[in-house]
Amino acid sequence: MKLERIIQGRAYVLGDNVDTDQIIPAQHLTLNPAIPEEYRQFGRHALSGVPPAQGGLPKGHVPFHANDTDLVSGYQILVGGRNFGCGSSREHAPIALDAAGIKAVVAEFYARIFFRNSVNGGYIVPVETGERLCEKVCTGDELRLDLEACTAENLTTGEKYNLRPLGEVVPILEAGGLFPFARAQGMLPS
Repeated sequence: MKLERIIQGRAYVLGDNVDTDQIIPAQHLTLNPAIPEEYRQFGRHALSGVPPAQGGLPKGHVPFHANDTDLVSGYQILVGGRNFGCGSSREHAPIALDAAGIKAVVAEFYARIFFRNSVNGGYIVPVETGERLCEKVCTGDELRLDLEACTAENLTTGEKYNLRPLGEVVPILEAGGLFPFARAQGMLPS
């Protein structure tokens, strides 16, 4: 993944403390992300551990995938609350979200290891906000994230929100992850 300055897509809304076991349950960790077909299978199982009370609209749980065989979800942006990606240091969590078609996660704050795994692998853009967007955005809303202007716009409702700057992780995301960044900087052989 290379960093896109504008990320637009349908939102999938979750709450607080979404942990890595919910993002990709342990029984799917036998898949090898180095094998392209198995990498794609991670997308099929992404968010399969989220309990129905956690996700979607207040009326009830909205499935992340249209059916059980979909590898890619119809959503491109996750909106979470506090402590997104907590739990184990499972590096497969951002891989599963990437394989499912997620380009960015917007949350109030992240578990540190999830944040670093997302950036270091160049899988998804972890964006922080000071606002509780998980209570303002609904699953299915169309969002437009402008990473340079540090804004999120809900194209469905017309509301705008502030995002925190990505800061020092921008060059790593622009390079496509930590190893491509280190190679480009001459820290690793090409």
